[in-house]
Amino acid sequence: MVQRIRLPNKTHYCPRPDPDGSGSELAKDLSWPFGKLDGLDRDDLREAAYEIFFTACRSSPGFGGRSALTYYNPSDGGDGIGLGSPMKSPGVGMVVNSRVKRALGLKMMKRSNPSSRRSSSCGSNPMSPSAASGTVSSPRLVAFSTAPQPRMRRPMTAAEIARQQMRVTEQIDNRLRKTLMRTLVGQMGRRAETIILPLELLRHLKPSEFNDSHEYHLWQKRQLKILDAGLLIQPAIPIDKSNKFATKLRDIIQASEMKAIDTGKNSETMKSLCNCVMSLAWRSPDGSPTDVCHWADGYPLNVHVYIALLYSIFDIKDETLVVDEVDELLELMKKTWSTLGINRSIHNLCFTWVLFEQYIMTEQMESDLLSASLAMLTEVANDAKKVDREPMYVKMLASVLTEMKRWLEQRLLDYHGNFERGSVGIMENILPLVFLATKILEDVPGYISEAQLEKGEVTKDSDGNRIDRYIRSSLRNAFAKMLDEQCVNYEALEAQEVCQVLINLANKTEELAVKEKEIFSHVLKKWHPIAAGVAAVTLHSCYGTLLKQYLTGTPLLTNETISILQRAGRLEKLLIQMVVEDSGECEDGGKAIVREMVPYEVDSILLRLMKHWIHERSKKGKEFFQRSKDTETWNPKSKTEPYAHSAVDLIKFSKETVENFFEIPVNKSENLIFDLADGLEHIFKEYITFVASCGSKQSYLPTLPPLTRCSQNSKFIKLWKRAACSVGVEDPNQNNTDDGNHPRPSTSRGTQRLYIRLNTLHYLQSQLHSLDKTLSLSSKVTPSPQNQLNNRSRQLSRSYFEHSRSSIQVSFQHVSEVAAYRLIFLDSNSVFFGSLFVGDVTNSRIRPALRILKQNLTLLCAIVTDRAQPLALKEVMKASFEAYLMVLLAGGSSRIFSMFDHPMIEEDFDHLKRVFYTCGETLIVEDVVEREAETVEGVIALMGQSTEQLIEDFSIVACEASGIGVVGVGQKLPMPPTTGKWNQSDPNTILRILCYRNDRAANHFLKRTFQLAKRRG
Repeated sequence: MVQRIRLPNKTHYCPRPDPDGSGSELAKDLSWPFGKLDGLDRDDLREAAYEIFFTACRSSPGFGGRSALTYYNPSDGGDGIGLGSPMKSPGVGMVVNSRVKRALGLKMMKRSNPSSRRSSSCGSNPMSPSAASGTVSSPRLVAFSTAPQPRMRRPMTAAEIARQQMRVTEQIDNRLRKTLMRTLVGQMGRRAETIILPLELLRHLKPSEFNDSHEYHLWQKRQLKILDAGLLIQPAIPIDKSNKFATKLRDIIQASEMKAIDTGKNSETMKSLCNCVMSLAWRSPDGSPTDVCHWADGYPLNVHVYIALLYSIFDIKDETLVVDEVDELLELMKKTWSTLGINRSIHNLCFTWVLFEQYIMTEQMESDLLSASLAMLTEVANDAKKVDREPMYVKMLASVLTEMKRWLEQRLLDYHGNFERGSVGIMENILPLVFLATKILEDVPGYISEAQLEKGEVTKDSDGNRIDRYIRSSLRNAFAKMLDEQCVNYEALEAQEVCQVLINLANKTEELAVKEKEIFSHVLKKWHPIAAGVAAVTLHSCYGTLLKQYLTGTPLLTNETISILQRAGRLEKLLIQMVVEDSGECEDGGKAIVREMVPYEVDSILLRLMKHWIHERSKKGKEFFQRSKDTETWNPKSKTEPYAHSAVDLIKFSKETVENFFEIPVNKSENLIFDLADGLEHIFKEYITFVASCGSKQSYLPTLPPLTRCSQNSKFIKLWKRAACSVGVEDPNQNNTDDGNHPRPSTSRGTQRLYIRLNTLHYLQSQLHSLDKTLSLSSKVTPSPQNQLNNRSRQLSRSYFEHSRSSIQVSFQHVSEVAAYRLIFLDSNSVFFGSLFVGDVTNSRIRPALRILKQNLTLLCAIVTDRAQPLALKEVMKASFEAYLMVLLAGGSSRIFSMFDHPMIEEDFDHLKRVFYTCGETLIVEDVVEREAETVEGVIALMGQSTEQLIEDFSIVACEASGIGVVGVGQKLPMPPTTGKWNQSDPNTILRILCYRNDRAANHFLKRTFQLAKRRG
């Protein structure tokens, strides 16, 4: 239940806790540490406290001291102060200088006349709450006023101040005075603690002295509840369950709930009540007679009443202030100790709690109350060191300090949420308070802190360790609050669009770190050497956890991921800088705290993601290559793009990969460029191998016929001549594919597809150069100091695709060669190798073949791109020259030559060379033609020699080649092996010329030397 008191000249309420510990909204998290009292509310305890206080102070000035108590009737028009009471209390007319406030660091109250005490008009009752504070909250506090009379103002006595501070009405005060006057008739020296005040009030006050019967019933029930709490529920001396007086008293109290009991002199109920109360109050622990009365000194009733009394020191107009007369009030309150069972230690503990709780109840506006709590806690610390502490006091001590420490630590564990730049001074006051409370508690038997329970330890926590815990907890709470504000759900994080959220969180985290450093760290550094460092580590861990979770659910490289990682990297640098700056004075230079920071490894993660991205692109490129192998037909893409579709797509893919790579907003090291180039080059090399997979020239070369000796009367020649005469046709060796004067090229579709392969290779080469240039000249590449030696070869070559370029050159050579041999030995076989010089040289010259060759070369130049033409033409030239050689040296049984054929053969070869001369200097240089023709011309020169000269030359070179030197008598010349490298100094070449020489000398030499068979046919 929240109790609110309306304060004059204020626009706010100042709540106070109920005794049952329910508390107010402002302090709903502050628990009452002294146990519960059922059935008694704040007003009940306050009135009971005043009654005990007034009774204990009855002999003091202002309370009726030094004269008999006088009952004041308002209708008499008196001033309400006992007769014989001095008009001035000590210090009247002088400036109040409070020793207590000075010791506690509390400021003096500001008054319009600082040279005077509180003053009261003699024309009104100064103790009237209506005159002092206006309307009160309790329904039992009857507000009233008297018509002010024009009398002079005088200082208030301590009794008047106490009555005003405790909001006691005239009616209550007069009833109390009346009761005491009747009770103490003839017993003025009676000790206050022997007066069982509730019983005396019940005996002497009648219903007629109250406004109505309901008011009297409520008042009676309050007095009986006080007796119930002090004698039955919480007695100072425990009661046996079989105690008949306790049973009877309990029955009477229960009966009073329905209606007021009769308290007349002749009432049996009243007699039983008096008997039970007296019997229970005048008991001793061992049952022996005693002169000590126990009716209000049981715990926690005594503490509840005493704390209600202590609250009277706070000014009713501004409850953040302590009245200047606090010294006098506290001195008077000491008189209640004997009645309530209070001692100095309990007083110090209760006073500490009251100051602390009042600070909280007044919305924590007055930090002086917190400082005063610390000063009183120092007194409590001294009391706690005493060896003769009572068990009840130890219990109270543990309960009060535990609650204070819990409430204080609750603020410190979230100081970012509880303090700002303007209130950080309060935090400076709270820290020593919680440390001192903890230090006292650590000496209380059986006490274990929450931090120790969490760690599973019972050792004492140092101040630094506690500060460490506060920092980590507060920053985690602040970070969690930021997550709530950003609506970040850890479990559903990967399903959200969180890029902007995480970047905002990084910004907020950085702001939080700066706030920590500027506002809180200099305060916390008094107890912790690297407070800012701990804060930085905590924030680093909080954001790192979130970042790790995000990366776990987002393994791919995206612009969002890059933005988050880059922002995290900047945040990490700032936090590390905080740790470094704060660790300068540490013995280890902050190494221990830095080791707690698990690096975000932003650069490593970005590098890993970049490599993964490169790997995925390479994987996609390989998939593309596999599709190309299955679908490529080697038809040109178009007339303007005479290369394969797959090559265009491959280059397009590669350029997109490079463009996308450089669009990624990450620093690219040279190593990454090399990784990208390696991935692309691997694809290029596989594709180049695929382009070059077109067979070999050996598959088009005709098989070499066996060596035989020539016969002048060859059956083949005879049959050919006979057929020619009978049918009347031309020599079959004459080519008829001319179609008149407009022969068609003989280039097949397969050969043309080889030309497309050549174009494709050239296209790749040109595009590789473009890609190389893009990678080399990009301004987004940062040098990599490491691995320079490993990359030295690439740096020297200045090409990222050097291996691919080399492969292209080799493949270009290979495809050109295959295309040339296919063109000459397959497509042009019928007009070249198949018919040249067949039968006899005269009737089967080379002119028809040259016409077809020219058409084929024209088509080649039309299909093959300009830069690829020189090599393609050169290979056709070499294939043509080799075909010419094979006609002369391995033409088969259909060809025979004589020395007289030499001029025609030489002339035809000149015509063949002239075909390539006419291609132009830009395609084939004349020197190249001459160099390639040297071998053929050397063989043709041999054909112009006599058989005898050939035999002689053969014998010499054959012996030299075999290592014999000179053939002796009876020795035979060795058969020279066929090497395929025909030239005029090769013994196999000379031997072949002899085999195709149509004369007796050659025939005889071959038969005699090697037993070669004659040709068949």
